[in-house]
Amino acid sequence: MPDIIIRSGTVVDGSGAPGRIADIAIENDRITRIGDLSEAEAATVIDARGLVVAPGFIDIHSHSDFTLLVDPRAQSSIAQGVTTEVIGNCGHGCAPIVDPALVTGNIYGYTKEIPLHWNTTAGYLERLELAEPAVNVVAIVPNGNLRIAAMGLEDRPSTPDERAVMTSHLEEGLDAGAFGFSTGLEYPSERATTVEETIDLCRVTLKAGGIYTTHTRNRDAGAVEAVEEALTVAKESGIPLQISHITPRKGGPPDTARRAIDAVDTALRDGLDVAFDMHTRLYGFTNLSAALPPSLARGSASEIAGRLRTRGAREEVRHFDSLIASFGKAGWQNVELFSYPTQPELAGRSIVDLAGPGGDPMDTIVELLAGAAEDLHAPMCVCHSYTEDELLETYQHPACTLGSDATALAVDGPLAQSAFPGAFTWASWAFRRFVRERQVFTVEEMVARFTSQPARRFGLRGRGTITTNAYADLAIFDPGTFGERGTMSNPNQLAAGMRHVLVNGVVTWSDGTQTSARGGRVLRRQTDGGYQA
Repeated sequence: MPDIIIRSGTVVDGSGAPGRIADIAIENDRITRIGDLSEAEAATVIDARGLVVAPGFIDIHSHSDFTLLVDPRAQSSIAQGVTTEVIGNCGHGCAPIVDPALVTGNIYGYTKEIPLHWNTTAGYLERLELAEPAVNVVAIVPNGNLRIAAMGLEDRPSTPDERAVMTSHLEEGLDAGAFGFSTGLEYPSERATTVEETIDLCRVTLKAGGIYTTHTRNRDAGAVEAVEEALTVAKESGIPLQISHITPRKGGPPDTARRAIDAVDTALRDGLDVAFDMHTRLYGFTNLSAALPPSLARGSASEIAGRLRTRGAREEVRHFDSLIASFGKAGWQNVELFSYPTQPELAGRSIVDLAGPGGDPMDTIVELLAGAAEDLHAPMCVCHSYTEDELLETYQHPACTLGSDATALAVDGPLAQSAFPGAFTWASWAFRRFVRERQVFTVEEMVARFTSQPARRFGLRGRGTITTNAYADLAIFDPGTFGERGTMSNPNQLAAGMRHVLVNGVVTWSDGTQTSARGGRVLRRQTDGGYQA
């Protein structure tokens, strides 16, 4: 007798094929039968009449590396049908770690409540397993951590000896089961990474069967050249390439987005293994501390605050080609504080507003960071960077997969006061807006973008489609109501319309409410191209 039968749902299997009414039987963690099971019985029966039964969604670009340790329920993700998250993106992550004091700025969502007691990727993955996350986790080794482990916060190319240390850490991570290697070339710890360094590390990654994902060097005026750099790395190393959030921000010529995708199309025609992803929000988001050269972020809080209040430091920041300076190219009126813990009332105000009449935006940013020196990386900012039509043009490309570019959060518990744009809304907004309202994608097409496409990209066999013997990762939702509730001003609201979610056969979301059960697993890539679940 099956453990679970899902009855009479519209099975949208992830392949893009039309949905069909069918029952699904589950035993342990696998789908065992699909079809008419009206004569069968099971310990648990889920009535899916009028609902879509889809493979669990795969978030190809997540930053939940740390928040899954703080609160493994991954509530914001589960409520949207997400059953697997790919972490370690943009060169950010939780391993390797040599000096914890240096790496905290490279970990989204870091808090002191979880001590960084591991050093290696293997140690981090073991710690993650102990947390028993509600979602499956696919890890990538982040370049920012590699550089900090080998050379601290130095803003320069690595030496041969330092690169050997980075290689050793990367090989350890890949041996521990990481699926690839990522860079975040706009961030302070990685700006000085050379093409040659990246090619060398990609060759190491390719030897282990991994993939290369990159937040490119420039995402505004030089976005096309940055994409071309990534393509050069892939061509020279031979590695599969995944370009993260490819749509450029404001600040470049009006045809920049089209030219960036044209460069990918040319590479595809030339036989390169390349794809890309894009988040589903109209703005960029990062730590305000990304404005600082690494030299200004060293030392104790009092040392940092004192240093930042000198004229020399302000001049250094003004001439530093940072991600925050890139945000400013769209106009400082488009850049807002998202969170500022020491003065929460400042959240939502633009840098222009905070600077006041005649004020200097960069001086204002430095003063804000000096005032937050006790927790330098806590202030977050957003940049209103895209239009919906620009994003849609990207989404419609067959090589594009959608992702959150966010951390998994919850409306209660230890993460209740944390916020990250897109965490509660990324998949639900895209479905409401582009399936139900604008009708650009069919249900089947959007489900494929969320499921089989990212599963194929990362070699997650047995996930991303509903087939016999596939893992029972399933999202069961009402296509007429599935959508986001979160807003920019009130982001932490659970999505509507997700009725049931199963992760490896464990009912994690039932009748619109999270259960106490967590069925996620840390997935480890193996040398034969498969993975350990």
